Amino acid sequence: MTTTDPASVALPDGERIPKLGQGTWEMGERRAQRAAEIAALRLGIELGMTLIDTAEMYGDGATESLLGEALDGLRDQVFLVSKVYPHNAGKRGVQAACEQSLKRLKTDRLDLYLLHWRGSMPLEETVAGFEALRRDGKIRHWGVSNFDTDDMEELVSVPDGERCATNQILYNVARRGSEFDLLPWLAERRMPAMAYSPVDHARLPKRSPLDDIADARGVSVVQVALAWVLQQPDVFAIPKSGRIEHVRDNRRALDLRLDADECTRIDAHFRPPRSKRPLEML
Repeated sequence: MTTTDPASVALPDGERIPKLGQGTWEMGERRAQRAAEIAALRLGIELGMTLIDTAEMYGDGATESLLGEALDGLRDQVFLVSKVYPHNAGKRGVQAACEQSLKRLKTDRLDLYLLHWRGSMPLEETVAGFEALRRDGKIRHWGVSNFDTDDMEELVSVPDGERCATNQILYNVARRGSEFDLLPWLAERRMPAMAYSPVDHARLPKRSPLDDIADARGVSVVQVALAWVLQQPDVFAIPKSGRIEHVRDNRRALDLRLDADECTRIDAHFRPPRSKRPLEML
């Protein structure tokens, strides 16, 4: 499902969503930064980064509350994503958790609702809860996060499990283990991957080909790393920024196209996997 549009990616049902969105982890937890974070989120929407990801876990709901405030008057412009704790992911629990997220977000529906990671609840119950929410109009799509290939195989084997829209995973130039089997598995099923921490929380090596490319291009290392993720087929990314200047930098990465030689140099330093590795998580 490779798309010719570098700014969007398709969900399994064909709906197109932005390649570049906004993450919100750790936002809404410090009152002194609240105004700046709201301004950054609203600027991101203005710049076309209209997919926004959050979770009930973030700040124990404080992040969803911040986002609800930031989306005042802008909700209909946004593809809104949230995530449910595994311990809330029983058939009834997921519905109750969704209602609380909707209240904090000040909206009547989520565009995408994800199981944050695999827990002890049977997948069949979680999927049944998601499907009930979808039928009731509380969510439009559902998916999972931090699922490895064997988890995905089990998921699609349960009733309605094939309705999964995406898998949100840790993926960036320094963490490429999912390329061995998980990303190909998702691509075969027309299921895009959502990359969280796409610049590895800015913990990239102090010197690598990313620096040389950034110097030659007159851009930052972070922009090069984010551009690399955005050029991967069937992947969309949700970098987090609570500062206006960083939001602008992230948006510029969408227009940065790495050439074949630059990609080869990156591959030589950050080598693709040659064997199966367990899926990394943060």
